[in-house]
Amino acid sequence: MIVLKAKIATFLSVVMLAAVFAGCTGEAPSINEVTPVPEDYYPADAESPGLPEGPDDPSLEEAPEPPRFVILPMPLDWEFGDPEDHGVDTEQLEAFLDVVAGRDIYSVVIVRNGVIISEFHAEGITEHTTFGITSCTKSIMGALIGIAIERGYISDVDATLGEFLPEVVDTDKQDITIRHLLGHSSGIRWREWGAGTMFRDLQDSENWLNFILEQPMEAAPGEHFNYSSGGSHLLSVVLQRSTDRTAVDFAFEHLFLPMGIMNVRWRSNEQGYTDGGSGIIMTSRDLARFGQLYLDGGVWDDTQIVPAWWVEESTQTQFAGAPGTGTHGFHWWITRFGGYDLFYAMGAWGQYIFVVPELNLVTVINSRTENTYEPQWIFRDYLIPAFE
Repeated sequence: MIVLKAKIATFLSVVMLAAVFAGCTGEAPSINEVTPVPEDYYPADAESPGLPEGPDDPSLEEAPEPPRFVILPMPLDWEFGDPEDHGVDTEQLEAFLDVVAGRDIYSVVIVRNGVIISEFHAEGITEHTTFGITSCTKSIMGALIGIAIERGYISDVDATLGEFLPEVVDTDKQDITIRHLLGHSSGIRWREWGAGTMFRDLQDSENWLNFILEQPMEAAPGEHFNYSSGGSHLLSVVLQRSTDRTAVDFAFEHLFLPMGIMNVRWRSNEQGYTDGGSGIIMTSRDLARFGQLYLDGGVWDDTQIVPAWWVEESTQTQFAGAPGTGTHGFHWWITRFGGYDLFYAMGAWGQYIFVVPELNLVTVINSRTENTYEPQWIFRDYLIPAFE
């Protein structure tokens, strides 16, 4: 077994190096073929408890061309099972899938007991189609912070920005901590949800870091929850400053490749920092791997990828969160549906990872719904009852 793991590790290292040095050849597919970007990110008639600010155009046309990966057969692949063999009410499952088919939902992957028991793909979509996961990226960013702490690059969640960013020393931002950024409570003025435009303003700025740090403080750190992709981007800057590697490079080495995930693209800005709050493009099945990793306490294929203590702390209530959305951990939302506690990642236009430990359930949904919350309500009202 030890020899096998060594061979796998060697193989992954070779693949990673090959990807880095292979260059960028061929034409990258555009996800806009299956997920068109609306002219208005949030139509006036969309209603929800508070819509997160949308990402910029997730097409690959304006993004740096990613390395081209050759996907080889991997020993770390999904197993498949029949729903009825895993205690699922198949009639209720069919009702869920019928509702999904009538919405702007492109892909669903349902995993129970570690195996895929059902999938849905809209016309033209396959298991290989990649999607922009928007703010679900934040949960992956949070995992990287936990790994960096475990490996000693960052002391703990109470490390301050002043330890990593000389730009904030002797300013009112120097005492903002990693904990504050993970919990959207830095105190930096930010308007992103509802009618806020600061996500778009950030994307349009010449220097993202300067744009964030130029915003005034409007509350003491830790005082108020205020959803901020700017704060998440600061985590990417901290990670790069502490490890001397970009977040995407760090992710491939310590998260993606150890799980057999190679078909991932992650946007960076002109300053060379990976987008900490959005920008990942990947398949639904691979996103489900990440959900399963957290369901299993950070373990994948008998290997501890994310520290177990970090998974536990990240998925417990640390901050008040937002009404209608849930409380907040470390870049995970926490709520309760149908009598079951769960944690989930959520991205604009209906990108989701739901993890329900009591049901041993992971569900990924990729969408282009006008109302970000619509897939969440469908999951709650139609799929959860299939397991009762």
